[in-house]
Amino acid sequence: MPPASSKKLSFKQQQLKFREDAILDTVNRFLAKKGFDLMTMDEVAADVGIAKASLYKHFQSKEELAAASMTRLLDDTLEVVHALAARMDPLDKLKAVVRWAVTLHLAGTMPLLPSTRSSIQQALLAYPPYLERLSRLTEALGDWIGQAQAAGTLSPALPGEVILYTIFARSCDPVADFLKMGGAFSDDDIVDLVVHTCFEGISGRT
Repeated sequence: MPPASSKKLSFKQQQLKFREDAILDTVNRFLAKKGFDLMTMDEVAADVGIAKASLYKHFQSKEELAAASMTRLLDDTLEVVHALAARMDPLDKLKAVVRWAVTLHLAGTMPLLPSTRSSIQQALLAYPPYLERLSRLTEALGDWIGQAQAAGTLSPALPGEVILYTIFARSCDPVADFLKMGGAFSDDDIVDLVVHTCFEGISGRT
């Protein structure tokens, strides 16, 4: 059964979605560049080119705006996950997701991962669509981690949660930023290096 979002939208609904996508694109960039606390509704409205009152017609608060942005990010991630071929090795699937996330991060469109100390955390925990997507993504990645550990391609000595959170953290890894700032590596090189250190580590032992 196709998802509800695939149903044909009216012209008015298309306009509404186009504007909301433009708003969330701006929010993604601000969350990636400065984080939730420093982002303001005024600058989001100004960047999109709409009145602040119009912005509030779409999203009632900065918290709701950020939660919608993070939820859309999870939707995009789930699309990447579901697009991977079922026959792929579980470890290769995990690497593909990390590769995609780091690529977005380098492009400046990956929102900073909310930490347990972030003021956005409570807003996300109170936003059911975010929690539902996060649960689905966690389940999918958790299954691949378990399969890779059973196959011996990921360390079975590590708790699955440690591997999962390490993978999540690569989406906002400052190592990628420092390497890009240094100018010695291309974006593709940086992605390869981050994926390698995430899964193969930095030890010289084979």
